[in-house]
Amino acid sequence: MSGPIRILVVDDHAITRFGIISLLETEPDLAVIGQAEDGEAAIAITNQLRPDVVIMDLMMPKIDGLEATKRIMRAHPETKILILTTFGEADSIGHALDAGASGAVMKNTDTSDFPAIIRDIAAGKRIISPEISKMLSDNPPVPHLTERQKAILLSVTRGLSNKDIAAQFDISPDCAKDHVNTILAKVGAANRAEAVAIALRKHLLKI
Repeated sequence: MSGPIRILVVDDHAITRFGIISLLETEPDLAVIGQAEDGEAAIAITNQLRPDVVIMDLMMPKIDGLEATKRIMRAHPETKILILTTFGEADSIGHALDAGASGAVMKNTDTSDFPAIIRDIAAGKRIISPEISKMLSDNPPVPHLTERQKAILLSVTRGLSNKDIAAQFDISPDCAKDHVNTILAKVGAANRAEAVAIALRKHLLKI
């Protein structure tokens, strides 16, 4: 890569953005070319400026970091995205990595290590902090559920039988059973009760 690594900093907290920018500005081979306070602005600025690396927070207004990551990677697959988060849930981090993010580190990462992490990300390396690796191992993210599967899972949480679900969705009982079994497999549940517990714990549904 010729010239400095061009970086976009995305975080809804101004103090965090300014802290990252101040840190990176001391490195001659790193250039912060923009900043954004939400995912919507991050997408627009990326479309305009085409940064080499986007430092992306997850929990933001308007469009969150996960959705912004998905949209940026679809439009600009050459862009490297580093998830920088204090977010404790593994699902959003795991899904962001699945969507194409190049790495994920915690916001308490030693500042002396951060410039090297940016360089490694820009060079095409995959960087995941030990804390996040353990989080993903201990609490694997649930695969994406379709809207139909979410609706059926909601019916399961309400105690409906396969026969009841079949009537509700105007499908055969065998089809309802297949849907339920697929959902159980996706969320990693051995039975309906465990599926309900996982749905509640991981906030899969608005109940």
